[in-house]
Amino acid sequence: MNDYLRREKHTARPIWELAEPLINDRPGSYLIADDSVQDKRHSRVMERVKRQYSGNAHGLVKGIGIVNLVHSDGTDHDLIDFRVYAPEMDGLTKNEHFRDMLREAYRKKGIQAQTILFDTGYAASDNLKFIHRLGKTLKKTGGSVSAPGTATFASTKSSGRRNGSNMEWKSS
Repeated sequence: MNDYLRREKHTARPIWELAEPLINDRPGSYLIADDSVQDKRHSRVMERVKRQYSGNAHGLVKGIGIVNLVHSDGTDHDLIDFRVYAPEMDGLTKNEHFRDMLREAYRKKGIQAQTILFDTGYAASDNLKFIHRLGKTLKKTGGSVSAPGTATFASTKSSGRRNGSNMEWKSS
């Protein structure tokens, strides 16, 4: 499996191909960015596993970091992009992944959502300037991210399901 993962470049393109016909994209929609850690504390040797902070565990765990971008129209919530956080492999920070996903969402995918929601972990000045240059509205929160009138996306959670108005991300 590790050889396969090393040889092949895996992208979020299949996720977008599944989500694109489902989303109700309009200027009043939201893009929601959040990161999670897939807990791999029992793995002995696995690439991309490293010690990192998990809000769910309230401390360091061995895991794989994922940066997620979700589209919401206020009713449905669809994952449209993700990036594996592995700076030793690609040299990118979570903030660089965040900006790359937004750039791709607006320029390549043609997303119309005007508001971007994210927790304070993405409130770096480069990110705020980037969002301003895109001409978008931002909303940042402490430990959770939510679109007004919709479910809350807790930043300490990381596996999700789509069911209309309720989606939770869990990392354990």
